[in-house]
Amino acid sequence: MATEQELSEFLKSVEKRAFKRSFYHVRNEESALDIVQESMMKLAEHYGDKPPAELPMLYQRILSNCTLDWFRRNKSRNALFSNMSDFEGAGEDKDFDLLESLSDDSQLVQTESAQDSTQRAQILREIEKEIQQLPMRQREAFVMRYWEEMDVTETALAMGCSEGSVKTHCSRAVHALSTALRAKGITI
Repeated sequence: MATEQELSEFLKSVEKRAFKRSFYHVRNEESALDIVQESMMKLAEHYGDKPPAELPMLYQRILSNCTLDWFRRNKSRNALFSNMSDFEGAGEDKDFDLLESLSDDSQLVQTESAQDSTQRAQILREIEKEIQQLPMRQREAFVMRYWEEMDVTETALAMGCSEGSVKTHCSRAVHALSTALRAKGITI
């Protein structure tokens, strides 16, 4: 059984990542905050008595369901997930994360030129456009596996599908993204 303190600490630990994930889905800060708040309330109300070890998986599932509910209510299919860590080269550093390498890092800002900064921002916009084109389940599997760094079993539980479906969704997402980005001359 999670104590009130353990539940509070867990929610604090996932708050920023949950917001980012929701924001990438709905592309609206207020809606993303609403989704995160709603999912946290549901976790506390319905599952606050669960053991602390079960909270991460429960929360991921609740967050996914709240996001899907938001789309159903708004009849929108333009969600966005961003994670490009699967686009690493086969022989390159396995810790490579595209978003980290392209994000506004204080060290990069000090050393990069305005041209580099503009080019990086343009590449990110193109990547985001392509991710928007992915079917919803592919985006969901992709972000859970590669951005949230969940394993196949955890992702399958959170999405309510089989492990094979998760692998298929991720594979199709990676293939579609890499093909579309290569067609635009973006190589990673």
